[in-house]
Amino acid sequence: MRTKSTGRKKINIVTLGCSKNVYDSEVLMGQLEASGKEVVHEDRGDVVVINTCGFIDNAKEESINTILDFVEAKKRGEVEQVFVTGCLSERYKPDLIREIPDVDQYFGTRDLPLLLKHLGADYRQELVGERLTTTPRHYAYLKIAEGCDRPCSFCAIPLMRGKNVSTPIENLVIEAEKLAKKGVKELILIAQDLTYYGLDIYKKRALGDLLLRLVTVEGIEWIRLHYAFPTGFPEDVLEIIKNEPKVCNYIDIPLQHINSDILKAMKRGTSHEKTNALLEKFRLMVPDMAIRTTLIVGFPGETEERFQELKEWVRTQRFDRLGCFTYSHEENTTAYALEDDVPQEVKESRVEEIMELQSQISWEKNQERIGKVYRCIFDRKEGNYFVGRTEFDSPDVDNTVLVEATDEVYISIGEFADVLITSAEEFDLYGKLV
Repeated sequence: MRTKSTGRKKINIVTLGCSKNVYDSEVLMGQLEASGKEVVHEDRGDVVVINTCGFIDNAKEESINTILDFVEAKKRGEVEQVFVTGCLSERYKPDLIREIPDVDQYFGTRDLPLLLKHLGADYRQELVGERLTTTPRHYAYLKIAEGCDRPCSFCAIPLMRGKNVSTPIENLVIEAEKLAKKGVKELILIAQDLTYYGLDIYKKRALGDLLLRLVTVEGIEWIRLHYAFPTGFPEDVLEIIKNEPKVCNYIDIPLQHINSDILKAMKRGTSHEKTNALLEKFRLMVPDMAIRTTLIVGFPGETEERFQELKEWVRTQRFDRLGCFTYSHEENTTAYALEDDVPQEVKESRVEEIMELQSQISWEKNQERIGKVYRCIFDRKEGNYFVGRTEFDSPDVDNTVLVEATDEVYISIGEFADVLITSAEEFDLYGKLV
């Protein structure tokens, strides 16, 4: 058993879940460092803070298992204290206290000052834009709003994150400038709903206004949009994507389904026809834009006929990027009152069908890129290849561009380079420097 530390304690932040959690962990780390604390991310530490996810069953299971693992490490004397924060803790705090009492303290998503106090640090309001980024130094997430006002029946995010609260444009520009000075070249804008940005503080949809300010930040070369809600999408944003070179021709817009009855039950505020009209507008106004979407299969009432409608729609729309998940029956959501009537094995089979179809679409689209030259940013070297991305690809979730590392070829990580695509697979492009 390791004896307790008598010197300076190292605080280990462990992040689970989505990019919003990554951002929150980075803010926490920045606050701790400003208070003189030694802080690491997913490394060895005397004190552990687990930033959990509570969105769907798989994420909750991963969070609980991680908590249990560190509680056991604490019992063995490998760590001194275990703290839990984030969405799972916000949503299930009483249950967690009862079931896993060996955790030193549980905190919710809005308890940052209290968490810092327990870690012997002070919350400093003046640290606008100060955080320790955990991503490669050339790209960073920029969270422009917290919470969500949408009423989606399947989603527990408002229970864990609260109502939408936009961050003022001035603060976000300051943060972007500080990131650029640290070497960040790509900003990935995130929120539960980008298109709602500004309605609470400016009384209008202000995503376009924010983008026009961010493109003036020196050093930032790419700005990427994640998690845009389809209903009420601001058209001025499409004009900006089309006309501003720094704004990537890329949109992540989770559409979830296409059957009108399912969309109504999901409380998405749209229909089959309206969704298709929106996609048509996207492609008309920004012909080169890569569209990424996310789908849910197995929602209550998804008959085989409704699933086939979804599958045929995926076949005809030919999305550039697509993710698919099984429906998770979440308590305290309005969909929880519906009968979870699609068996789990059927849900999983439907995911496989959609992803197999998307794999073929992706392969066909990638074949069309052979012989073309793309400006790529390079994230890392992996084995014998430098691994990069085009403006049509977000890190970790989309396609990669692989350039073989030879004695004659060297690419600096975090730099841009023009690449001629020479061959392609379903999710990887291979090329050589121009």
